[in-house]
Parts: sequence; structure tokens; C-alpha cells
Amino acid sequence: MTPVVFVHGLRTSRTMWRFQQEALGRYGCPTVAIDLPGHGERRGERFTLDGAVQAVADGVRSVGGRAAVVGLSLGGYVAIRHAARHPEQVAGLVAASCCTRPLRLLLDGWTVLARGIARLPDAGAALNQRSVDAVLPAQAAIDVAAGGFALDVMDDVLGAMRSADPVADLRRVRAPVWLVNGRYDHFRGEERRFLAACSDGRLVIVPRATHLVSLSAPVGFTRVLLGAVDELSRSAAARPGPHR
Repeated sequence: MTPVVFVHGLRTSRTMWRFQQEALGRYGCPTVAIDLPGHGERRGERFTLDGAVQAVADGVRSVGGRAAVVGLSLGGYVAIRHAARHPEQVAGLVAASCCTRPLRLLLDGWTVLARGIARLPDAGAALNQRSVDAVLPAQAAIDVAAGGFALDVMDDVLGAMRSADPVADLRRVRAPVWLVNGRYDHFRGEERRFLAACSDGRLVIVPRATHLVSLSAPVGFTRVLLGAVDELSRSAAARPGPHR
């Protein structure tokens, strides 16, 4: 069975993947969910794109050196960069909620907004919690909050993303790619451009799901993931072994 490494989104942590890890565990699939620099148990560290890619590489090594890598939003961009830089580690790539290029105009707007929120007396903690409670099912809200929220990482992440080029990275990926977006995801605007960059790509739209597709539609997302793992595992089993 192909192992799976999970990469979380911005400000969250590895606990956001609890539903998927439990489901894949019942399926007999080994998994690990990592914390990126500046998040979860690594809060207080500086976030860099290179450091994030290294965290994914370390996660893959912990499950045997080759895995399906699954990332959402920020984690999706990081997973794409990792797959381009470490092709030997990637059996397959599931990049969710990251089909928009991080263009300067977009990043500039997010930076102004994030710095304004950071100046609130609680650094935006209450606003963040209200948003989570408003858009996620109750159990998903509990899971995503369990690892804490990295409210002070925005400047580092938005600065790091200025050097990201996910479309160019996808052109270098030779493993099968699943681009997974929620129907109502505001980050799916360039999904056809991203799909065209893949040498072996599929585009999957999850009905009634939003940007946080694995949390807002956990069952639908997990079905897609199980299908990907099954396809990768069958493909690996069908490959001839080394000649003796």
C-alpha cells in the first residue's frame, strides 16, 4: 500500500488531517501528517519555502522514502514544489485548493489585510475562530483547532510565496497528479492552466465544498484520496520487479 504524507494549510497544523488519517488507517494505508515551519508544534520557527519542502522530504523519509503527498492550500503549493525538487520521493501528488498562481498583486492585497488583522488587540484570534466556526462542520472545527493557529506566520509565508511558481513546478512533475478543488473554492480560477502543466494530471471537483475542501467535505475528499491511493498501489504492484 502506498504511504501518504499530509501537508496542512496556512495557519493550521497536522491535526486538520485527522479524518483522512483515520479513514486511510482503516484501509490499511500508512500515513503521517507533518507540521510546516511556523505551524503546530513548530510555531515560533521562521517559515521559508525551502524549509517547508525539507519538512515534506523528512516526512516522506519517515514512511519509507516514497509516498503519495497530499497538500491543501499552502500545503498544496509546498507539495508541488517538493514534487518538482524530489521526484524520487513522490509516487503521486494530490494538490488541493491551490489552482491560482501567487501573483504579486494578490500577495500584496493579502499582506495589507493580514497586517491590519495582526494589529488587532488579540492579533486576530477571535476573528479567526469565528471564521472557523462559521464555515466548518463541528468536528472539523475541533480537529483544525486542536494543533493551534499560527497567527504570526503570515508575513513569512506571503513573502516566501513571492518566489513560488507552481505552474513551472508542475511541468517538472512526472508522477500522477490529482488537482482537487471544492466547487465553491475561490482558488480554482486557473485550474485549467494548472492541469495543462501536468504530464499526467486529473482535475477533480468536489460538490458543495469550499476552499477548505478536506474539512468542509471530508467524506467526498476522502473518497477522492482513497481512489488515488488505490490507483497508485495497483500501479506499483503491476510493475515488474528487478531481474534476478
